Amino acid sequence: MYSDITLIGLFILVYSAIAGGVERTPITGPIVFTVFGAALGPVGLGWLGLDVEREGLRLLAELTLALVLFTDAANADLSVLGRSWRIPQRLLVIGLPLTILLGFGVGILLFHDLSLLEIAILATILAPTDAALGKPVVTNESVPVDVREGLNMESGLNDGICVPILLALLAHAAGTAHYEPGFGLTFFAEAVGIGLVVGVGLTLVGSGLLRFCGLRGWITQTWLQLPVVALSFSCFCLAQELGGSGFIASFVGGLLFGALAKREKHRLLLAAEGTGDTLALFTWVVFGAGVIGQAAGRFDWTVLLYAVLSLTVIRMLPVYLSLRGLPLRPNAKLFIGWFGPRGLASIVFGILVLDAHLPGGGTLANIVIYTIVLSILLHGLTANPLVSAFAKASRSHGTFR
Repeated sequence: MYSDITLIGLFILVYSAIAGGVERTPITGPIVFTVFGAALGPVGLGWLGLDVEREGLRLLAELTLALVLFTDAANADLSVLGRSWRIPQRLLVIGLPLTILLGFGVGILLFHDLSLLEIAILATILAPTDAALGKPVVTNESVPVDVREGLNMESGLNDGICVPILLALLAHAAGTAHYEPGFGLTFFAEAVGIGLVVGVGLTLVGSGLLRFCGLRGWITQTWLQLPVVALSFSCFCLAQELGGSGFIASFVGGLLFGALAKREKHRLLLAAEGTGDTLALFTWVVFGAGVIGQAAGRFDWTVLLYAVLSLTVIRMLPVYLSLRGLPLRPNAKLFIGWFGPRGLASIVFGILVLDAHLPGGGTLANIVIYTIVLSILLHGLTANPLVSAFAKASRSHGTFR
């Protein structure tokens, strides 16, 4: 254990010193840390002996995603969203269902050994985009602000929306719901509703407490680093405990916190953003060392084909169709469609499926792993070049027609 922590600690130290230079290249942090984990893990040199159980990886990915969602939402520009709300609305209300349906249809064509419910579960697992992997795009001010805020809102809410859908499908697959009419709809409404109430309620209380104590000078610089981290984790965990969507709670809580904190927002969020980035990179080390090796020996061309289609046609076609009628240029629609990375949410969902012990669970997990690995590489390598090209085109011709 100590040798693992030493290796990871030294690697983080070195990466922290050169991160600014790395970020100016096509190589991203997730690529670096995933490759580091795979190279030093059991499938590589064998220097890292990380023995993280599925439950541990799931908890790490969940808390990381909760913190990233909270801080990204808190940084959102609500005035821009007020003007361009139709982009995320179309992506969530039209694009997300179409993505699941298209993923389901392609799955039926490719995987004859999976049941229809298992294919529906697969399509749902790979529908949400990852806020952590998408950060290089949504935080880059070269990208037009309407597109940035639209992608940020989409990635913040689509995983929370997919959680109750996935759990309802898993319940049906396990026979626990007995296919009762209305089960899925009721479960979805409860999960989203509880998430909204918890996110708003806890954030109001937490923000009020911070304001009250801050005015009296009770918060020291040392402890200023922790409130946002604690609040985001509390929103997520309480919503999960009550049967709601913790991801919805985290994102909604972040939106409200950003609106309430105002001038103090940057100071309060700074440490939390660093913590979220560190947790995300550590998650990629664990993923590279402990998960990629399991899929390396189960290579299948059909699995790889579905992974490629999931990141391209299955994502991009629904996005393009859902944005029809909006005065966006075609290159803007394609840009939004391409930057739908799969990462932390899909890891969490994949572990939920493995824990359900479905007959096709191993195949589903394999597809998810291949899709995440491809996403880390392809979206990471193309982020800076495509952002530069899109920003140049937007300056010349505008984002909107």
